[in-house]
Parts: sequence; C-alpha cells; structure tokens
Amino acid sequence: MTEEFVLELDEGMLEYFRAMADVLVYRCGVSRPEAVARINHQYADLKVGPYPDLLCHEPPDFWALPAYYDRGVHALPPTGDPDADAPIDFSRLPIHPPPPRDSRFWTLPR
Repeated sequence: MTEEFVLELDEGMLEYFRAMADVLVYRCGVSRPEAVARINHQYADLKVGPYPDLLCHEPPDFWALPAYYDRGVHALPPTGDPDADAPIDFSRLPIHPPPPRDSRFWTLPR
C-alpha cells in the first residue's frame, strides 16, 4: 500500500493516482475519501510499474471516470476527451455505487 492507495506506487505514479482522484472530486463532485475509495476499488488488482507506467499514455481522466460512470448505452465509458465525449449526455449515464464503507478501499477518514 502506498499512502492512501491500496496499490504499490512509486512517487510519480502516486502523483498520477492523486490526479485521478482530483478528477472525481472536481468533475463528479465526490469527496476526496470517496474518490480514493472508488479508484482503489477499480484498480486494486492492477500491477502498476514505475512512472511512467503504461497508464500514463492516457490522461488521468481516462482512468478515473470509469470508476464513477458506467458506460450506459455507449460502447465505451467517458474518456475525459471533450471531442470523444461530446455525444455523451453525462446526466443520463448510470453511476457506479461507491465501494462498501467497511471495505479496505476506504483509506482516508470520512
């Protein structure tokens, strides 16, 4: 475990994962503890290499938004790219429930 995330991350990837949490806080309106819990839940079993891991070929939005939104009727979940996401009505996308409060994914005080 690295800081608030349940994965082993080097300093560069820790910053990247914190940027993913920022996306959920600022774009989706969730608290920082919930954002971290959602990312932990989504990516807990992922093997992350040192910065720049393969994840870094996309901006943090690309990996963060699927931890909040389901794809709904769209072939792909939102990516954070304004052009790619233009046809998506975000108000109609299903939202994944947060992880259970008693799970190991909640690492920050609520």
